[in-house]
Amino acid sequence: MNKKAVIFDLDGTLLNTLEDLTDSTNFALEYYKFPPKTIDEIRQFVGNGVAKLIERAIPDGLNNPNFENCLAIFKKHYKENMHNKTVCYDGISQMLDKLKSMGIKTAVVSNKFDDAVKVLCNKYFDGLIDFGAGENEQLGIRKKPAPDTVLKVLEKFNLSSDEAIYVGDSEVDIQTAKNADMDCISVLWGFKDKEFLLNNGAKILISKPDEIFGYL
Repeated sequence: MNKKAVIFDLDGTLLNTLEDLTDSTNFALEYYKFPPKTIDEIRQFVGNGVAKLIERAIPDGLNNPNFENCLAIFKKHYKENMHNKTVCYDGISQMLDKLKSMGIKTAVVSNKFDDAVKVLCNKYFDGLIDFGAGENEQLGIRKKPAPDTVLKVLEKFNLSSDEAIYVGDSEVDIQTAKNADMDCISVLWGFKDKEFLLNNGAKILISKPDEIFGYL
């Protein structure tokens, strides 16, 4: 069946957000005099939402009495600094533009908090993303790898799971697609490498954005 929609992860798939995430994490850690983290450490910490990012970065994780405050400082700093170093990966805008010209719906599903997802999509992909959804568990919508946000997109587009394909850069995305009963394309320009993705069940790998058209 020809695909009618493509659902994308955001961080590591459409946007390289790693430097801004690292800067905001270290800003929050520095506030409490905790040791800073390297960009490679942050690369391993992302994928499950910002609360999990801070849990992994802060000493003693959830048991740290300053966890909630540290998370709040991170969120405030990130909201004000999420555009400093973030860039769109090469070829992404052209790929999204071609999808639009083909009449294929596009969406972003991310574990980043919902407000940030919408701001980033509007800034970097204005008019090229039909729907964006971030973490919103207070409304009862579970984070990835739960399929909730993906199923919400399919409902909005009035499509079945076999009419869409999911694109991401991590093991969380592979599991999300599986839980939503969808095919998954894993990208090799993101935060996780080929060996890691294959070891976590990747079936389709692409190294350039325009390779996506071979799977639609």
